[in-house]
Amino acid sequence: MPYRRLPNTDQARLRALRTALQQADKQNFGDQVIFYKTLNEAKSYLSIFEKQLSQYQQTLDSQVSANKRYQLIVHNARLYISHFIQVLNLSVIRGDIKKDHKLFYQLDPGLHTVPDLSTEAALLHWGKCVVDGENERIRNGGLPIYNPAIAKVKVHYEVFKEYKSTQKQYQSTTTRNWEDLVNLRVKGDAIILEIWNQVEANFKDEPPYSRLLKCQAFGLIYYYRKGEALLTKASDLVAKN
Repeated sequence: MPYRRLPNTDQARLRALRTALQQADKQNFGDQVIFYKTLNEAKSYLSIFEKQLSQYQQTLDSQVSANKRYQLIVHNARLYISHFIQVLNLSVIRGDIKKDHKLFYQLDPGLHTVPDLSTEAALLHWGKCVVDGENERIRNGGLPIYNPAIAKVKVHYEVFKEYKSTQKQYQSTTTRNWEDLVNLRVKGDAIILEIWNQVEANFKDEPPYSRLLKCQAFGLIYYYRKGEALLTKASDLVAKN
C-alpha cells in the first residue's frame, strides 16, 4: 500500500477538506464514513479558513500595491535631498555660502560629497538635517537656496515620512494575518488527519486496490515509494487468493 502525505499548501488543504465533505454528503444515513462530530468541525473550520485566507491575500495585495507607490516616494525624497546637498556644496565651493555654515546641516565643512542616502534611516536623518539646517541658516541672515527650494525638499521629505509609517502598518497587518493563517493551518492539518484516519479505518478490510480508490475518493493523497509496484485490479485478485 502506498503511503499518504498530508497537504502542504493552502489550496491542497482546501481541496482535501472540500472533497471529504462532498463525498460524505453522498453517504446514506447510518453508513457515514466520517463521524458527524468531525464533519461539523471540518465544515466550521473550512468557513473560517477560507475567510482568513482571503483576508490575508487582500492585505498582501494591498501591501504590494502600496509598496510600489512607496518606492517611488522614497526615490523622490532621495533625489531631492541629494540634489539640495549638491547645490549647497557647489554654493560653498563658489563662495556664495560660508564653509562653516554647513555645520547648520550637520555636514562636514571640509567635505563636498553627498552623504550615503541608500537607507531609509539615512533619508530620515539627512532629510531632517537639510530642512532644519536651511531654516537655521536663513534665520542667521543667509539667502535661501533655490532649485530646489527647501519647501520643495520638505514636501517630499514629509510625504516620505508619512508613507513610511503607513507602510509599517501594512506590513504589521499582513504579518498578523499571516500568523493567524499559520495557526489555522495547524488546526486544519489535525482535522484532515482525523478525517483520513477515519476513512482508512472504515475501509481497512477492503482489498488493497479497492481500498486505495475508496480512500482517494475522500481526498486522501497517496504516493508510491521508489520501486513500489502500482496497485491494480489484479492486486485485489492476488490478495483474495
